[in-house]
Amino acid sequence: MKITLLGTGGSAGLPQIGGADGRGDWGKTDPNEPRNRRSRASIVIHADHGRNILVDTGPDLRYQLTGCGIGRIDAVLYTHAHADHVAGLDDVRILNRILGTPMPAYATEEVWEELRQRFAYAFKPWNGGFFGRPVLERNEIVPGKVFDIAGTDILPLDQDHGYSRSLGLRIDDLAYCTDVVRFDKEALAALRGIRIFIVDCFTPASDHPTHAGLATVLAWVEALRPQRTILTHMGPAMDYRTLTDTLPRGIEPGYDGMEILV
Repeated sequence: MKITLLGTGGSAGLPQIGGADGRGDWGKTDPNEPRNRRSRASIVIHADHGRNILVDTGPDLRYQLTGCGIGRIDAVLYTHAHADHVAGLDDVRILNRILGTPMPAYATEEVWEELRQRFAYAFKPWNGGFFGRPVLERNEIVPGKVFDIAGTDILPLDQDHGYSRSLGLRIDDLAYCTDVVRFDKEALAALRGIRIFIVDCFTPASDHPTHAGLATVLAWVEALRPQRTILTHMGPAMDYRTLTDTLPRGIEPGYDGMEILV
């Protein structure tokens, strides 16, 4: 199995809109380091049987997939319904055309209701023919209950995202846990034994109200002891080179387009 990090940035991406010349606000990061250019957080799971599972459909989806050379998606999984994770849903219509069928999609009941309210046109009855809009095949999942998606078993974990909830994902000995500020005892227990940990780390300082800071991530790593930890959903104070020079051994910043062999 392989994981591609499509995007590793926060909800505003990097650079953010603005800057002295209007060409982007890089915060405390070096604009000359290409790995500081970050789109919104998303991954593709390349399963052993050749199927591609897309996790979240953020607003940068089109150029993420084309930039990484991924031309087909076989299923979509949503971690939560925040705009930076769902606003690219309309591009699923192109994926429908490539697949030739409604897109198998997986989310909790709460996320399905949010999507239905915000993208009502995508939920109208489909009677075959041309995919002029996205068409999703609804599959409801429950935190803590393993489910099969495109032939891959995934354990969804309930996560504290500050003012809301999100899903972390455990796939064998890998975990993808974006958009989390705290794990409860049950979630930490479910993460025991992971070898690769892809985890939210928005700031090098204290926790953001909805995202973990570096000290919290280091505490999780100490408790879980993964062999490799890769940071994602990084904010404008997370400079790639500074992180690579200062992080403890076994912990590294991710970057858009990064491929991880599992």
